[in-house]
Amino acid sequence: MAGRGRVPGVVASCVLLLVALVGCSGRPAHDTAADTVQGVLDRRAAAVLHRDAAAYRATGAAPELANLRDVPLAAWSYRLTGFHRTGDRATADVDLSYRVEGYDRAPVTTGRTLRLARGEGRWRVTSDRPAKKAAEQLWEQGAVSVVRGEHSLVLGAGQSRETLRRFAGLADRAVPAVSRTWGTDWPGHVVVLVPKSLEGMAGLLGAAASGYRGIAAVTTGEAGGPARAPADRIIINPEAYGVLGGLGRQVVLTHETTHVASRAHTTAATPLWLSEGYADWAGYLGSGRPAAQVAPELQRAVADGRLPAALPEDADFGFTGDAASLARAYEGGWMACRLIADRWGEVRLNDFYRAVGAHPQRAGAVEGALRDVLHTTPEAFTGRWREYLRSQLG
Repeated sequence: MAGRGRVPGVVASCVLLLVALVGCSGRPAHDTAADTVQGVLDRRAAAVLHRDAAAYRATGAAPELANLRDVPLAAWSYRLTGFHRTGDRATADVDLSYRVEGYDRAPVTTGRTLRLARGEGRWRVTSDRPAKKAAEQLWEQGAVSVVRGEHSLVLGAGQSRETLRRFAGLADRAVPAVSRTWGTDWPGHVVVLVPKSLEGMAGLLGAAASGYRGIAAVTTGEAGGPARAPADRIIINPEAYGVLGGLGRQVVLTHETTHVASRAHTTAATPLWLSEGYADWAGYLGSGRPAAQVAPELQRAVADGRLPAALPEDADFGFTGDAASLARAYEGGWMACRLIADRWGEVRLNDFYRAVGAHPQRAGAVEGALRDVLHTTPEAFTGRWREYLRSQLG
């Protein structure tokens, strides 16, 4: 009996030990630190929205809150997606989601990597950086200045308000011009980001600066995005943009605004000669510039007897290739869209663009739209385009 009396005590000790290790469910115990950190991030997000510097500092490192002071935020939240803890140190994988008031119809979401430390019973953020392969945000490059235009919101870092006002003026002229050509089935406003340098632009794109050295601006956004997708961002390369003349600057802003307007109809089925060519066509529309001035590289090729045999391929639009070849690709797409507008009319050009984007895949998209909208074939259209190049640029 004495021996049996000792067994329950041993069993009870084991049971208590097992409960402590795995919990009642029999699964490994949940690290409540992750829940605690999510609470810290929730308080941090509320502090950003309320511009509460003291509350923000209470959650940890706070070097960037002041940089966000003038940015009109409608929402800001963090979602913990991964948590790795070693004692009183931790790394958190986080999705940051935010909306700019009046412009983003859905949250912009970007990956962040946060490091945290625990002291005096509290977890605090010690660093907050873009996740691997994620882009920087403008406020990481300095205090963000904000200029509101009639149809635009311009956000700049390291730029004077006068410079940002000039961008707002260009954007405010671009938006109604694009609505006249494309139509009004888009929000009718744009967000323009103006970093301090080429390197700043590359940081906002999460890319190497060398690939964008001669590119004046790019537009980010999801091709074929739904109606509630976040607003696109037009990102300026201040170095390349700064060497442009007045017409060039307006053409670039109108070109990029056209991408914003047409985004929902620009899908994986849309070739770059059409999306870039249409944006250039809209940008130069009404400029009065003859084809030879707008397409000098293509004009030289035609004059040298190097008439292109086919419309540009997507690979021809790579930013890291030869500058003259890249220019010819853009010019060839512009001439193709100009041909459609001249031969079939601007309404048909818009119908053609939408028909191509509506196709479920790249294969057959252009062929089907040529047949159904322009009543022609790829071979006939290419032949007509080549003849158009000869007549306009020869």
